[in-house]
Amino acid sequence: MKNTLAPVAMLAALALPLFAQKQDESPKVPAPAPAAAMPAIPKPDSETEGTVNGIAYKAVAGTLTVASDDAHDAQISLDGSWLPEAHISLDKPEEAPATARIFYTAYFKKGAKAEDRPVTFLYNGGPGSSTMWLHMGSFGPKRVITTDTKHDPAAPYKIADNAYSLLDVSDVVFIDMPGAGFSRIFGKDKEKAFWGIDQDAHAFDRFIRRFLTKYSRWNSPKYLFGESYGTTRSAALASMLQNDGVDLNGVILLSQILNFSDSADGSRSSPGGDMAYVLSLPSMAATAYYHHKLPTQPAALEPFLREVEHFAANDYLLALARGADLTDADRKAIAEKLHGYTGLTVEYLLRADLRVNGGGFSKQLQLTDGLTTGRLDSRYAAPDMDPLSSEADYDPQGQAVTSAYTTAINSYTRETLKYGDQQTYKPGVYGDPGFDWDFRKTYGRPANVMTDLASCMKGNPKMKVMLLGGYFDLGTLYFGATYEMKHLQIPAALQKNISYHFYESGHMVYLNESVMKSFHDDTAAFIRASQSGK
Repeated sequence: MKNTLAPVAMLAALALPLFAQKQDESPKVPAPAPAAAMPAIPKPDSETEGTVNGIAYKAVAGTLTVASDDAHDAQISLDGSWLPEAHISLDKPEEAPATARIFYTAYFKKGAKAEDRPVTFLYNGGPGSSTMWLHMGSFGPKRVITTDTKHDPAAPYKIADNAYSLLDVSDVVFIDMPGAGFSRIFGKDKEKAFWGIDQDAHAFDRFIRRFLTKYSRWNSPKYLFGESYGTTRSAALASMLQNDGVDLNGVILLSQILNFSDSADGSRSSPGGDMAYVLSLPSMAATAYYHHKLPTQPAALEPFLREVEHFAANDYLLALARGADLTDADRKAIAEKLHGYTGLTVEYLLRADLRVNGGGFSKQLQLTDGLTTGRLDSRYAAPDMDPLSSEADYDPQGQAVTSAYTTAINSYTRETLKYGDQQTYKPGVYGDPGFDWDFRKTYGRPANVMTDLASCMKGNPKMKVMLLGGYFDLGTLYFGATYEMKHLQIPAALQKNISYHFYESGHMVYLNESVMKSFHDDTAAFIRASQSGK
């Protein structure tokens, strides 16, 4: 996520230190001089083979090229070159239309019929992140092994066969957004053409339709799997695909955020609004429970969270709604209750006017121990950077896992997939010249794509949606994601198309080995149950 989130790896697959999906807050770098036009022919795809869990597969690592508008996109061939009728002048690069060469890795089960075999498109978020996190951590045939909640020693890291690969039920395609990973952008105003909510979704829409053509998968069951800002992308993308004649069988949303005002720091973009505090309280309570910072430790997590959710949506919400009319006695009573649920001192809660954002909570919870609490995965903790700062200065989770994932994707793509020689793999585009994500929706609407998902569900009432997340995620809130789904503008009957699964994990649920089987099994069951469209 971005500006609404504190500098902590935000939404999943984030940038270098994982900013969920939060954008880099360094000074904007001026855009460079016009870049060269799209090279005539991209590097060839690489095809390799392998076996995982008894399943033989073919892996294709390569690129597909798309334009930033439909007219020019139709003039690009499947090999990435301009068709003869395009009449593009390559000797005037400053005038060449914007194009994106999008890197992907596709895994196809050998011997399967296209019409019987689902295909799932997976991507991380940021916005601005590559998809190395999902690729090397979730459902591919290989997985980098990290020690949950710990910062492992430096390389070598272990890259092992993935017992939880999704190839048992679906072909999988991992996609790097334009500009990240091995993906590259070219042409006039290329940053503005691809780096924004709608611009990015259009690029993925064109990529998917081109992929379906190249591999003859138009008649296969189709799924989107987005993490973090990738869920934002999925909502907009599902609607665009539908408008372009592609109905989806299902959309899987991991660590969801559709309305950026619903983040733990959403009050920054919505001054005077209180829902962000209400929606973040259960995740804060889960975190305090995990670190044993509550005045009275509950016996079990989930019954405790049901209690906190009820308080948040009732007494707490009503107290905040009273604003200046809340009496001192009631204010003190709410602060005492919050102390019992968060472990923060009554004094701090009163000074905060009962309103604590995500960055403040991560800073305060373990400050007396000299620790900063993780944001994307609040089970993580690491030494505090500045005892005098008011909010967390970094995300311990990002620092703990970034090196392992960066190493894994570079080693695996080059040594196993045989792709990327002499190329740089970019974990994200944060800090790139001209990187300034356009969070406006079409017609100037802000970063809220709930309408897009609702419209798609109404247009395709057979499409199923599954929401996945972690209780220990202060970047994209499980209670906030549930709130969004319960407030979609859809008929009540369509709510039955939505299913929910939450785990004792953080933003990137696959970091927790103990929940990986449930994570895989829930996803596989969703695909099996929905591919018939019933």
